[in-house]
Amino acid sequence: QVQLVESGGGSVQAGGSLRLSCAASGYTSSSYCMGWFRQAPGKEREGVATIYTVGGSTYYADSVKGRFTISQDNAKNTLYLEMNSLKPEDAAVYYCAARVSPLRSSRLLADYEYHYWGQGTQVTVSS
Repeated sequence: QVQLVESGGGSVQAGGSLRLSCAASGYTSSSYCMGWFRQAPGKEREGVATIYTVGGSTYYADSVKGRFTISQDNAKNTLYLEMNSLKPEDAAVYYCAARVSPLRSSRLLADYEYHYWGQGTQVTVSS
């Protein structure tokens, strides 16, 4: 079992920045990859950014490339999402997720591929 707790959400004006954190506990060494997903009201959950826990290769949705950065601190068992140049369309509940078995990179942004989820943190962006 892996437990995930997100933090760092809040309200920001367009163009601003936020950093989300996801603290992992439990059998964290079992995580093969981790990611950030988001869900806006009335929309399906979508993959934002993912990272292989070994090696650190990262993958991003086209909508956030160049603005968001995913990173991990393995010593602290913490996943981060640095979000810059935020837009109103970035507003959503952001979720941290972990997968405990191998997954090819082409599937990394598919939310149904992940086994464990946090409770989410709200990000609001005003124009």
